[in-house]
Amino acid sequence: MSLFWRIFALNAVVLGAATALLLWAPVTVSVPILLPEAAILLGGLAVMLIANAALLRIGLAPLDRLSRLMSTVDLLRPGQRLSPPARGGIAEPVHAFNSMLDRLEAERALSNARALSAQETERRRVSAELHDEVGQSLTAVLLGIKRVADQAPEPLRGELLLAQETVRDSLDEVRRLARRLRPGVLEDLGLVAALTSLATDVATHTGVKVARDLRAGLPALGPDAELVVYRIAQEGLTNVARHAEATRVELALHGEGSRVVLRIDDDGHGVGGAPEGAGIRGMRERALLVGATLDIAPGPAGGTRVLLTVPTMREGDRP
Repeated sequence: MSLFWRIFALNAVVLGAATALLLWAPVTVSVPILLPEAAILLGGLAVMLIANAALLRIGLAPLDRLSRLMSTVDLLRPGQRLSPPARGGIAEPVHAFNSMLDRLEAERALSNARALSAQETERRRVSAELHDEVGQSLTAVLLGIKRVADQAPEPLRGELLLAQETVRDSLDEVRRLARRLRPGVLEDLGLVAALTSLATDVATHTGVKVARDLRAGLPALGPDAELVVYRIAQEGLTNVARHAEATRVELALHGEGSRVVLRIDDDGHGVGGAPEGAGIRGMRERALLVGATLDIAPGPAGGTRVLLTVPTMREGDRP
């Protein structure tokens, strides 16, 4: 029975009962109406309203259950669908809601792919400008200071050498930022080498000890999937350094059958019940682009575990 006919039947029961009472109850109405008669009519109206409210609550209970289930659906965790109940008359709303989820997930995946592609393009542009323009300018300044320092008298030479070291440190920082924006080692040497370089860079600049377990001979991943793994590892290690107050983190990459698994474990204070920030939601959006699953849960050392499971190139390319 559809929801419309279910509610219609409940109202029909209430109205039918009221009509039967009027037909067979020994109650008459005078003109003008007497006080006892008015009390009886008002009492009957109250009983009808209470009965109608109770029956409507029963009849609309499936919609309440549906609304509670709808509030739990998260587009960043695709595949969640509501099962139509065997009874209750809400099969059509459930099917419509599931169809809406299909459309929203498809549109979100397409828009996220475009947005992240534009983001990577912008990263490459900024990285090239830092490396080619800012880096070359700082290199020219460094060489100029060196030439002046070689000819300067001793009291001034010390200050010039100090300025030279400052410029050299700035040049190293610009190059490091350029590498973070565009991981050239990923394109040149592969995922394992890129993650090794990333772990070394994080350990050097944050003081957090990074243990690596990066295994070779992984199942083949496409370029997009490798970039997703690298960016999620980069964001995960950055979150550990900034927010976890951890002293040690383990970065692991290995194959499980036809899948590649990235794992990040830290000994920090964990995420607890805090809502997910933009960084974690960005990681989930990246994972969705290649059909991967991202789980963030308490780790064995009391901190947080980030677990990314990526399908192989063949499975990820399936429509």
